[in-house]
This record gives sequence, C-alpha cells and structure tokens, in this order.
Amino acid sequence: MAKARKPTGKTPSTKTDGALLNRIADALERLAPAAPGTPDFSRADAYVWQPAGHQLVPVPRVNRVEMALLKGIDRMRDILIENTERFARGLPANNALLWGARGMGKSSLVKAAHASINAALGKKAGLLKLVEIHREDIESLPELMTLVRGLPYRFILFCDDLSFDTEDTSYKSLKAVLEGGIEGRPENVILYATSNRRHLMSRDMIENERSTAINPGEAVEEKVSLSDRFGLWLGFHRCSQDEFLAMVDGYVAHFKIPADAETLRREALEWATTRGSRSGRVAWQYIQDLAGRQGVKIG
Repeated sequence: MAKARKPTGKTPSTKTDGALLNRIADALERLAPAAPGTPDFSRADAYVWQPAGHQLVPVPRVNRVEMALLKGIDRMRDILIENTERFARGLPANNALLWGARGMGKSSLVKAAHASINAALGKKAGLLKLVEIHREDIESLPELMTLVRGLPYRFILFCDDLSFDTEDTSYKSLKAVLEGGIEGRPENVILYATSNRRHLMSRDMIENERSTAINPGEAVEEKVSLSDRFGLWLGFHRCSQDEFLAMVDGYVAHFKIPADAETLRREALEWATTRGSRSGRVAWQYIQDLAGRQGVKIG
C-alpha cells in the first residue's frame, strides 16, 4: 500500500505562475512578425508601402508642386487629370505610364493630379489615396493589392522611375498585376508609373534577348509588351527655350522673387547651358539659387 505524501506546507503560487506566463506571451509576441492589418486611412491621403512589415506608412506632408506651376505639359496634364477624375468617381479608367525626358515633371504631375482631384471631390475629399511603391518592391505588388482590395477608398499605386535591367525578372510580377490574373485588378486600384524608357527596358537588354533567345521574337515581345499593359502612354519631351523661360517666370511670380526681366532671362539660359539641358527640374534648381541669393524662402 502506497504511503500518503506528507504536506509540505507550501502551495503553488497562482499569481507567480500567471506573471511568468504573461512574460512568456509578451516575449513570443515580440518575436513574431507583425500581422498585416488595415491602417487608419483617416490619418493621411498619401502612404509609402513597406513590404517587410506589410504596412502602409502615412505621409503627413507630400513633397509636391502646385499644378499651376507645371508648364509645357498641358496636354499630358489634361489627359491624366481626366483619367484620374473618372477613377476617383468610380468610372472606368486606365493604368498610366508617363515616360520620357528627365526632369520634365512626370512624378510632379502624378502628385499634383492626386491633390487636385481630392480637392475637387468636395464632401468625398480624402477618399482618393496615393500609395508609393518603390521600384525594388514591385514583386510585392500582389500583397499590397490584397491589403487594399475591397476597402472604401480608391488607391493610385505610384511607382516612380520604373525600369528593368538584364537578369531582372520582377517585371513578370508587374505584368501579372496589370493583366489582373485570375482575381482581376481590384476595382478600387489603378497603377501610375513614370520611366525614362518607353518600353521600361534598355535597348541593350532588348538586343541581348534577340541574340541569346531560342526564339528571339517571342522573348523580345514578352518584355517589350509590358508597357502595352498600360492603357495610357503619356510622352514627355525636352522643352523649348520659350517653355523653359515660362517655367522660370512662373516660379518667380508664384514665390514673388524680385528679379529684373532681362537679368532673369540671361541668368536662366546660362544656368541651363551649364547643365546641358532645359527642363522643369533645371528651372527649379535655378529658382532655388536665385531665391537664396535674394533672401526669399520658397517651398
């Protein structure tokens, strides 16, 4: 017959055990990856996608130029504004590729169009969100679309300076997104991208495909046809001297920078000559220099 155990006089401490379990639970929570969740979209109208944490980080103040200051791109401006407005109102609209010369206001136009349409929506202001996705995160586009699918907001997914080089296969993810896949592109999502290349790929990359592929025609077609998935192609070309000077004059008037007309023209053209190009970016760089010399704060 087994002997009964003698009482030790000690009883388990429920309080101590509970505290230990809580510490273990807290440690495991810190080690576990953050679960994807829907952010508070009332905090901002613009966000940056961070795939590592499956989160959209709000941008309280977007670095943008007012629409009225974008000179020499009137036709592209009107087309993109109309397309964006249709999308914001729930009507059919196209993905857009803004391609062409550097510094001619491609990304500035996207950001200005977003602000302009949001301002025009009146009571519905804030329903149109701008989400920037970096070029190196293109492969995570399906995850981003899953996150925003079905939400009561409309999203412009914006990728600036998009292009692909040799051995880069992430273009296939973008191609699948543009075509919609089996689920289709979410009704509340549109993609705007800017690039210096019309076909998003360098000529060397295209020529390399021709020379190495078993079927050169099909290999080249697969990559070149990527840009065909964008319903809108908006081309930006180098501006004329008159357009460049109009940009400079627009900035001077907007920021009320004191300047003599003849001196302004001479200096602006000299500035463009030293940089080897005329563009909106070069005009803005000259204005920053001029404003600094005149003691005028801008931006």
